[in-house]
Amino acid sequence: MNIDNLETIKKLIASSENNRTEFKETTGQLERGMETLCAFLNGTGGTVLFGITDKGKIIGQNLSDKTKREIADAVNRLEPHAIVQISYIPLPDSELYVIAIHAEESRFERPFCYKGRAYMRIESVTSIMPQALYHELLSLHDGIKYRWESIVNKSISINNLDENAIVRAVRSGIDSGRLPEITIREDLPTILEKFGLTDNSKIKNAAVVLFGKQSFDYPQCLLRLARFKGTDKNEFLDNQQVHGNIFDLLDAAMNFFFKHLSLSSKIEGLYRNEELSIPVKALRESCINSFCHRSYSHPGSSVGIAIYDDRVEIENSGTFPQGITIDKLKGQHHSVPTNPLIANVLYKSKVLESWGRGIGLMFSECQRVGLPEPDFHTDGTCVWVIFRRTDQVTDQVTDQVTDQVTDQVIKLVKTIGNQSLSIKEIMALLDLSHRPSFRTTYLHPALTSGYIMQQYPEQPSSPKQKYYLTEKGKALLK
Repeated sequence: MNIDNLETIKKLIASSENNRTEFKETTGQLERGMETLCAFLNGTGGTVLFGITDKGKIIGQNLSDKTKREIADAVNRLEPHAIVQISYIPLPDSELYVIAIHAEESRFERPFCYKGRAYMRIESVTSIMPQALYHELLSLHDGIKYRWESIVNKSISINNLDENAIVRAVRSGIDSGRLPEITIREDLPTILEKFGLTDNSKIKNAAVVLFGKQSFDYPQCLLRLARFKGTDKNEFLDNQQVHGNIFDLLDAAMNFFFKHLSLSSKIEGLYRNEELSIPVKALRESCINSFCHRSYSHPGSSVGIAIYDDRVEIENSGTFPQGITIDKLKGQHHSVPTNPLIANVLYKSKVLESWGRGIGLMFSECQRVGLPEPDFHTDGTCVWVIFRRTDQVTDQVTDQVTDQVTDQVIKLVKTIGNQSLSIKEIMALLDLSHRPSFRTTYLHPALTSGYIMQQYPEQPSSPKQKYYLTEKGKALLK
């Protein structure tokens, strides 16, 4: 970008301060200006203008040889060396100048530091870059093999992975046409190698995140679940923590939504269609994004789901991919997965529907049912999505809704009877084959209404999981 005239300055000012433009009144604020320039270099580039008020008024400043030397010295304190354009634009009929310091995007040289410290830019705010994000940029700079997900854990063996989860992922990939049929006949080491989850037969971190049986060495494989009374965090109605692989956590998240969001139904033609107060597809896509694109490198990180009377918030550790702003999320944008190995497996197993379309799906699903579009936020260390509820559900209303027993729930209760049955056994007795439809129309409503319970509620995806009738279910059976 060539900044050599006042018209260009006026165009920059017209957009106000943002993630690519910063105003400073004088070079007395040079230090803060250089910190912002460093943040621009760590983002998509940008311009710092001196001689402009924070309201965007051009006032200019004096320019001396000393000022020029100070600017040059400051630029030389950027590490690594950055290509920076410095322009001095005179104001008409004045001895004052506007000083512009501009840097183009330098994606392959990031992260940049000024005086040994890295900075980042969120909208119009410059702040010190968190250590986790700095190391993430370093890993991107050094190549994919240095990403956390690609690092080998020598203490983990294939025995620490859930074979059933791997086989289910492969079968789903074959059914969707994303994996060749021969994959199901290959042994586990070969499958993991083709997924890119091993290095010389050693297990990578990504494999544990996706398919790990136990997460005691991976405290970050954590999902926090909370249902709050009202619209603040003063009182819990439900509070859980679940450890497990991505597939376990996704199941736990969806079970929690079905437990605490109101269920309504409407007749369309010959069929009854049931919906949560927030569309299931939108919630599921948001959770998948959180598990797939979050930062896993910090042991204390996690994914959190909070349900309030007026909204649902889903948060995860990390930030938006470099170059992707909140505004860009709402339109067409390229998919830049933070964890490409994890994203690739989720895509091939059809958990991740398609590249770069998840945000659009959330918007379209909310629009379909007349809800406000979801809000996306980040503070550089965490990303969170807010879904607004228009039903203003209370516990009393939820109980009334879930107590409206559907035909499917009655069939499920009759099928289980006095037994304890697995999903596979229940579906066989009901002569059903499509598991997602079974979960949506039979299993989740029965769980939500309190007619059935899991034998292992803290491990919702346990291979030993079975379901039995509660006292309420037994009363319905009679």
